[in-house]
Amino acid sequence: MTINDGVSRRALLVKLGIGLNALAAAMLGVPIVRYILSPLTRERRPGYESWLSLGSVDQFPAGQTRFATYRNPVVNPSDGETATVACWVRHIDGQRFQVFAINCAHLGCPVRWFAQSGLFMCPCHGGAYYADGARASGPPERGLFEYRYKIEAGNLLIKAGEIPTPGSVAAVARKKPSWA
Repeated sequence: MTINDGVSRRALLVKLGIGLNALAAAMLGVPIVRYILSPLTRERRPGYESWLSLGSVDQFPAGQTRFATYRNPVVNPSDGETATVACWVRHIDGQRFQVFAINCAHLGCPVRWFAQSGLFMCPCHGGAYYADGARASGPPERGLFEYRYKIEAGNLLIKAGEIPTPGSVAAVARKKPSWA
């Protein structure tokens, strides 16, 4: 059977099928191409790699671990309270600190500090970490992530906007193998 202009039904359906497949391929292809090219086109927002104050060094007594928060330097107006980021600050002695991300290295649940036992504990799957952030037991395969820090004018500053990961400078510098 043919349509009035001489095109068969089969040819019309094939052309329609090819057109719909091309449209679907374009709709799927645009996000993939944007993802691949995003490192080239991504703009660094101001404040992404800035140093943020956690407060005066005096707020963190030597030999203690304290809870602290800072405001994410890269926020959107809709972020609200979710832009407040928590961390744990361990004042070892003098000018030596460790600043840990609050998230467990296993699945990211927030860990709590228990001064009585000297451990960070994860409520989700029973992960435990020693006071220095090293893995004690449970499912995490590594210790807590650490932020880089510095002290300026009596204030403790951390490198914000940097997601602490196993490949970050602080994590690599601290987690040397025991046989090295």
